[in-house]
Amino acid sequence: MPTRSASAHWSGSLSDGSGAISTETGTLSETPYSFNSRFKGEGQGTNPEELLGAAHAACFTMQLSHMLAEAGHPPTRADTTAKVHLDQVDGGFEIPKIDLVLMADVPGVSDDEFQRIAKKASDTCPLSKVLDAAEITLDATLTSDTAA
Repeated sequence: MPTRSASAHWSGSLSDGSGAISTETGTLSETPYSFNSRFKGEGQGTNPEELLGAAHAACFTMQLSHMLAEAGHPPTRADTTAKVHLDQVDGGFEIPKIDLVLMADVPGVSDDEFQRIAKKASDTCPLSKVLDAAEITLDATLTSDTAA
């Protein structure tokens, strides 16, 4: 399997500095990030938690789609949002929790089977495994009206 890479640059102090993030593929190229975009939710740019959420949502959704297809129920649509919580604690910050919110259209699957597969996908996607220090919750909604 290939190794993926990304890079980050930062200049200045935490509160007054700024940086840029780039990915090997060029999808992100000198994408700005700053104290304000991370801790105040304002200004232009991204932040590590947003990027982590995007990666986790993508990983989980791919794992779910694979597992549903293997069970004979490929999804026609699966949309996941990952809500990454950043809390200030003694000594700094931590990510105690990530909420995965899934809406999926999966014809022919029962809600029980869908929930079982979604939970297994959440537990087994590579990013969930590496993020195991945080509590990972899952709210999975089957939107298909053609369920078994």
